[in-house]
Amino acid sequence: MALNTRVEEAMNDQLQKELQSAYVYLGMSAYCESQSLPGFAGWLRAQFDEEQQHAFRFYTFIIDREGAVDLRQLDAPPTRYKSVVDVFETALAHEKAVTVAINELYDLVATEKDFASQAWLDWFATEQVEEEKTVGQIVDDLHRIGDDGNGLFILDRSMGERSSTGEAS
Repeated sequence: MALNTRVEEAMNDQLQKELQSAYVYLGMSAYCESQSLPGFAGWLRAQFDEEQQHAFRFYTFIIDREGAVDLRQLDAPPTRYKSVVDVFETALAHEKAVTVAINELYDLVATEKDFASQAWLDWFATEQVEEEKTVGQIVDDLHRIGDDGNGLFILDRSMGERSSTGEAS
C-alpha cells in the first residue's frame, strides 16, 4: 500500500529533520575538536553517523512504500558554543524536539490509519527514549563535574570509548 499524500509529506519532513540532526551533531563535534576534547568530538561524530542512519531509514521506507523522496535544504549548524555543557544541553533540547516531531508523525499515521507506518515508527519512538536518557545523563555528569578539569579530562576519555555504532568498544 502506497503512502498517502499527507503521510508522504510528513515522512519527508522527518527525513529532513534527521539529516539536519546529523548536521547539528557534526557542528557540535567541530566545536569539541576546537576545544581539544577529542572524546566528546568522537562521541558526537558517532551521533552524526547514527542520525544519518535514521535519515536513511526514512529514505528507504518512503521508497519502499512507493512514495517520492523530497530532499530539502539543510541549515548551517552552529559550530560555536559557550562550553561543552552548552553543547550537551543544546543536544538534549534538540533530542526533545525530535521526540515531539516523531510523536506528531506517529499521531498523524494513527489518524490516517496507516498501520504499516505506525508499526514502523515504533522503533523511532523507543529510540528517542534512549537518546534523551543518554544525552541527559551526559548533561548530569557535566554538571556534577562543574569546573573540575580532571573530571572533564576523565569524562572526555570515557566519551571517546563510544564506537560508531553507539556502543562502548
